[in-house]
Amino acid sequence: MTDTTDIAARSRTALVISTNYGTEHAEIEQPVRALRDAGVAVTVAAVEDGPIRTLVGDADPGPDVSPDTTLAAVDARDHDVVIVPGGTLNADTLRLNEDAQRLVREFADAGKPVAAVCHGPWLLVETALSAGRTLTSYPSLRTDITNSGGDWVDREVVVDDAHGFALITSRNPDDLPAFSAAIIDAIGASAGG
Repeated sequence: MTDTTDIAARSRTALVISTNYGTEHAEIEQPVRALRDAGVAVTVAAVEDGPIRTLVGDADPGPDVSPDTTLAAVDARDHDVVIVPGGTLNADTLRLNEDAQRLVREFADAGKPVAAVCHGPWLLVETALSAGRTLTSYPSLRTDITNSGGDWVDREVVVDDAHGFALITSRNPDDLPAFSAAIIDAIGASAGG
């Protein structure tokens, strides 16, 4: 007998967005692996063609990640969830990128989950998607989130599904198992499974 939940997960697609330098390695690698292990098709999009040069702990060079496409070439309609990894340099640059802003807004407007970890919620602040929401992040973003009208809490994962779309946030690499599981659950739910 075939498990219909597994079929729904296999038909799901995820988009991970990143700059080409400064993404926290674990925050791109672990969710991608967890989603693919769950049968989700994952597309990694970067600002430019060329490798994503990751960092470990915002300081040490990590392995390069090969993106599948660019942010400008991505259509939100082709994916079920968007994921914003952290890394201070990545997140600070990504929040000012017009294509990244466009994409997270399009996902939210379409009622699709938006997920961000660590410093990734800076993009949510920049696009006003944090206003009126309960979320978490790396602790240094607490003031930014509060000033944007969000309610910051210190939990490993927060899923706020008010305002028509699920907003999934986590604090740091230690929270990635819970973060990835929440994303998988959210797209399973959006698939009706």
